[in-house]
Amino acid sequence: MSAFAPLRASLELLNDARQHGRAVAALNFYNAETLRAHIEAARAEHAPLILQTTESTIRYLGLSLIVAMARAAAFELSTPVALHLDHGASIEVAYSAILAGYSSVMIDGSALPFDENCELVSRVVELARPAGVSVEAELGHVGQAASDDPSACRTQPDAAARFVERTGVDALAVAIGTAHGFYRGEVRLDFERLCAIRAAIPNTPLVLHGGSGVPGELVQRAIECGIAKLNIGTEIKNAFTARIKDALGQTDDIDLRRTFSPAIRAVTELSRSKMRLCARRAPDVGKPDDVDNQTVACAELRA
Repeated sequence: MSAFAPLRASLELLNDARQHGRAVAALNFYNAETLRAHIEAARAEHAPLILQTTESTIRYLGLSLIVAMARAAAFELSTPVALHLDHGASIEVAYSAILAGYSSVMIDGSALPFDENCELVSRVVELARPAGVSVEAELGHVGQAASDDPSACRTQPDAAARFVERTGVDALAVAIGTAHGFYRGEVRLDFERLCAIRAAIPNTPLVLHGGSGVPGELVQRAIECGIAKLNIGTEIKNAFTARIKDALGQTDDIDLRRTFSPAIRAVTELSRSKMRLCARRAPDVGKPDDVDNQTVACAELRA
């Protein structure tokens, strides 16, 4: 028996979620404490888990330690676990993650012209396929809530169809009104656009970036219209840091195992809430290839 349970390709988790009208919570982790929280949440909810790290976390922890931690998490859980590179900026970074043992990578060429984005993603897909690693890309651009207009650079359905056909990408992050970071005002998602994208690429799982701070009812509507992966990062950092500040302000205890405990509990509860949100079965949504049913469901929601 292997010392570690294998990490699963994220496409496997996403396809299973789509078959049941659900999504998978993709949760960033930054240290042992946030990882511990996600493990406890997945165990409590009996939920699949996509663990994510950005390049900055890779620089902080190192690829080898991250992969070992994720494999240990998979060993602890009875539900499937994937390890995903979030917003990889170059072929070199994506390939390093693949070689290190990541089971899923995102190559983000969303700021590039269409043809250059296609070329970049296609090259990563060629590298990932032999290793059984899933590839996510982004078309349109999900910017920063603090500085960008979330209505700009939205994903065009016809372009999404051409993009998937040219690249063979496994999952596509779409720009429908979300943004990274804390929102400055009301969150408005373009569900009509999302449904049109879903109809254009019915066999490709769709990803919602900038999920932190999006009201639960909007997330549920997005899942009903085809979102299969919900990315959460900012809320995790905020919950952990806020509770650490509060805990340290109330004690002179220097034992990190005790002072970190409230922060771990806070992130655990946050992660559980996202998993519960993703696990709700969408009404009147058929299997992944049942585009007509999904479009009707989205139309009814807009009515």
